[in-house]
Amino acid sequence: MASNIAVLSALDNARTQWYHVTAIIIAGMGFFTDAYDLFCISSVSKLLGRLYYYDGNLTKPGKLPHNVNNFVIGVALVGTLTGQLVFGWLGDKLGRKKVYGLTLVLMASCAICSGLSFGYGPKAVMTTLCFFRFWLGFGIGGDYPLSATIMSEYANKKTRGAFIAAVFAMQGVGIIFAGLVSMILSKIFLDAYKGPAFLDDPYFSTEPEADYVWRIVLMLGALPAILTFYWRMKMPETGRYTALIEGNAKQAASDMGRVLDIEIQAEQEKLAQFKAANEYSLMSSEFVKRHGRHLIGTMTTWFLLDIAFYSQNLTQKDIFPTMGLTNEPPNVSALREMFETSRAMFVVALFGTFPGYWFTVAFIERIGRFRIQLMGFFMMSVFMLIMGIKYDYLRNENHKWAFAALYGLTFFFANFGPNSTTFVLPAELFPTRLRSTCHAISAASGKAGAMIGAFGVQNYTQDGNVHKIKKAMIILAFTNLIGFFCTFLVTETKGRSLEEISGEDGGDGVDETQMTKQTVNRPEQWE
Repeated sequence: MASNIAVLSALDNARTQWYHVTAIIIAGMGFFTDAYDLFCISSVSKLLGRLYYYDGNLTKPGKLPHNVNNFVIGVALVGTLTGQLVFGWLGDKLGRKKVYGLTLVLMASCAICSGLSFGYGPKAVMTTLCFFRFWLGFGIGGDYPLSATIMSEYANKKTRGAFIAAVFAMQGVGIIFAGLVSMILSKIFLDAYKGPAFLDDPYFSTEPEADYVWRIVLMLGALPAILTFYWRMKMPETGRYTALIEGNAKQAASDMGRVLDIEIQAEQEKLAQFKAANEYSLMSSEFVKRHGRHLIGTMTTWFLLDIAFYSQNLTQKDIFPTMGLTNEPPNVSALREMFETSRAMFVVALFGTFPGYWFTVAFIERIGRFRIQLMGFFMMSVFMLIMGIKYDYLRNENHKWAFAALYGLTFFFANFGPNSTTFVLPAELFPTRLRSTCHAISAASGKAGAMIGAFGVQNYTQDGNVHKIKKAMIILAFTNLIGFFCTFLVTETKGRSLEEISGEDGGDGVDETQMTKQTVNRPEQWE
């Protein structure tokens, strides 16, 4: 039924046009901002420890206490989880576009406010920082379900996976810029106000001007959000939402006809029949029967992936000195430590993190979501297990680059693997009425995993204890292996319309046996 509705058919079969590219950039800049804001805190957290928590010790520089460190880094994740659920639900209730601009307003204003402090003492600074980073995370959370849903509903069925993955790949660009901006700013201040190493002068090794650096780094996160706001407000509501949820065939045909530059027939009667057949709610037995297993699959895989992915990203600042990729803190000044940490983050992101995202974009329509996810989880398990078992050997001066290569490969297969596909699949598997909510639930499950990484796994790595880091790596290898097996709860979605996948067109939706037949009968999809 749905595939015969003209506006949906036009969207599914549209050739790739400029409006697709525009939608990727508009939605992708949100993810650029998201990644920059969430990951730049790793580059400045050690600096915050030196500035605000030095206790007069002559052998060790100041360091954020464990609970403060976990809270500063993890509070944005708590906000993100909350924002995902709230905005995901609003996206289905009010429409994708109506709440899409609000996420950017929150991101921009809270990124600026994160760099402000209402007071001078450690408690006042950290309280202000955590308060605004929670609301920053809240805005970031809203971007996950809304951007994924908007892109999936705008895209044609042949390139939908690549388009959604391209939006998510902007996260990789954001991570690179988090390292790059921190590196450039710390280098500028370092050249202008260079202090002695901590062991040479414990007091003046923390340059007073460094207090400006972390604030500027955090506040610059507002820039891409501000630049994108105007274009986001000009986007029309998605044709699928206008037609299938609001039931306004005429408006949907007009909006999509304008962006596709073709004339589309309205077909109000067909839409009325379609709406009547798809009125079931999230808590209904009909939803559980049709989509329950897939929701469990998207939730568990994203949860398990983010334990490992965020643990690696957020704890790399602790692992770099242990591996000799940066100098030990007592041997450098505060700004020098920030520069070295940012430089190492930038290199790992550029050569490990970044390429993986774009490999997914290039191959997702050839290999498929399911196979990429299986491969990614498996390879992450292998590399983390090797790093965990051979950690003592790899941290030797002669082998540190072998460790860096394994560490980078783990990032590569996270992104050419489950970090991308767990974002794509929930945007395709579920019906239009509940797509944003189901994506939000899956993403929030992921952020719950990220919080385990931020609050739990970080305790193993924060002191640079070799045995604890080794243990953490082995634990993460096994969480990835469980993710590999949970992937079998979801199914392949490539090459089919959203209505066919979700069963909204009156078919059975995503059925494994049906997919097997399709794969056999349509081998050209795998070419």
